[in-house]
Amino acid sequence: MAIDYPNRVSLANLPTPLQLLGRITELYSQPYAGPRIWIKRDDLTESAMSGNKLRKLEFIIAEAQSTGCDTLITCGGEQSNHCRATALAAAKMGLQSHLILRGGNKPSDGQGADGNLLVDYVAGANVSIYPLRQYVEGLPELFAHWAQHYEALGRRALCIPTGGSDGLGIWGYIRAAEELAEDCHRHKIEPEHIVCATGSGGTQAGLTLGGHLIGAGYQVTGYAVCDDTEYFVQKVTGDVEDWCRRYDKKLSPGCLNISVNDRYIGPGYGVAGKEVYETIATLAQTEGILLDPVYTGKAFHGLLQEIKAGTYAGCKDVVFVHTGGQFGVFPHRAHFPQP
Repeated sequence: MAIDYPNRVSLANLPTPLQLLGRITELYSQPYAGPRIWIKRDDLTESAMSGNKLRKLEFIIAEAQSTGCDTLITCGGEQSNHCRATALAAAKMGLQSHLILRGGNKPSDGQGADGNLLVDYVAGANVSIYPLRQYVEGLPELFAHWAQHYEALGRRALCIPTGGSDGLGIWGYIRAAEELAEDCHRHKIEPEHIVCATGSGGTQAGLTLGGHLIGAGYQVTGYAVCDDTEYFVQKVTGDVEDWCRRYDKKLSPGCLNISVNDRYIGPGYGVAGKEVYETIATLAQTEGILLDPVYTGKAFHGLLQEIKAGTYAGCKDVVFVHTGGQFGVFPHRAHFPQP
């Protein structure tokens, strides 16, 4: 079916490549009668703004422009890929950005910034870092405070939720689902499974909904990097319901098969076990592709473990969506082998 998209601005280098991980398939899938492993390279959407967030921001920034907003306010952890992408995309489009970041248990002033946080400052974002408890308990109030602050300055702000994941942001991955269908047709494959990391739910929601709208036959599974299966099923459902309300769509989220695997979260959000760092190194050394310890490393590690366990036995092809995040490797440098 033809999908009627809202306005978008062009930020990402699209389409991104779909590539076969031949060496990884031979080493980690063939011995278990598993599928060929393909990777959708959304880490290549742009050099500095790279990752899945850029697809969402194309629609979010178009909305900001159409409603007269000159400032983007969003939130996330200190190493948020979404916040880094927002800061750079805002700069590119002549907008101001303000990032509400979640620090640790003690106040942080951003000293010694590394990875995504360093890029936030380089991009000229206004950054406010709050202790964990204040952030978790008071995020709506923090958004309201800064929106009012800019209003008092004669500016107008668009408030963007965590990860840009809501009924507006998921347009990015509805469109990506169409692009992926074209990729698969070109490579003459019909993957049974699409796999991605799930941290705020929007990418999974867009892929799941997009696949449904175009009649794709694959199952989308999000590998959780925080929270549990029940939380993400509700979050994805909520994003789809928000999309239906905003755009007057008649669709019940109950018709979507929302699949979440929460067995590879590890110690918690932003914290990875030794096995994840080993998986990141393995992919870099066999395929020359870099994952991150917060999102893609956990999800790809989970995929390999499930292949070994026989979860995907009998399947011919599975596609892993690389959602970016390479800047997040650098603050974890102590966990990788060095001379």
